[in-house]
Amino acid sequence: MDENTSGWHEFSKGFIIENPLMVLMVGLCATLAVSNRMENGIFLGLAATFVLVCSNVIISSIRGFIPDQIRIPIFIVIIASFVTIVDLSMKAYFPAAYATLGVWIPLIVVNCIILARAEGFAYKNTVWHSFLDGLGMGAGYIGVLLIMGFIRELLGTGKIVLFDKTIISLGPFNPPSIFILFPGAFLTFGCLLALLNRYKMRKSNE
Repeated sequence: MDENTSGWHEFSKGFIIENPLMVLMVGLCATLAVSNRMENGIFLGLAATFVLVCSNVIISSIRGFIPDQIRIPIFIVIIASFVTIVDLSMKAYFPAAYATLGVWIPLIVVNCIILARAEGFAYKNTVWHSFLDGLGMGAGYIGVLLIMGFIRELLGTGKIVLFDKTIISLGPFNPPSIFILFPGAFLTFGCLLALLNRYKMRKSNE
């Protein structure tokens, strides 16, 4: 069974080859805004992945019935439906996280990652491959959010707090608060991007 048949390619490409943040450069606004804490990244990443996977599956399921001329409005309605589910669920069961993330949860509906995968992949491929594509892209998105959140929270506050429990503490430490501000977001993202490009250059020279 080759790579395309098994669907492994659709899942794995979201990590590095077509990582939505580090390679495709979409969905950066929310990432830079909420990645000052790992916990924020967990909730936003899972929420966006749920919407991405579910919208990919539904769009792929009904793609044969969607008129090409009005496909984008239909995509947005489907995406908005799942965003509403996430928004109401988080508000009911995770009010603290909902209050922290604020407007970024409803704005998942206009997240470029989700609409791009709907248009560029789910509308043209099978349900199974669309499911794996959404899962892989979501995993890549969550991965970058967690890495950025870990670096920024640890260096900016001197500790990592998850669900009101301190997981890591640097002890007596005067953290540079710039890391939990917007300049720290750009600095952290730039360093990660430089490391990824360095990795790609080394692989291409091997």
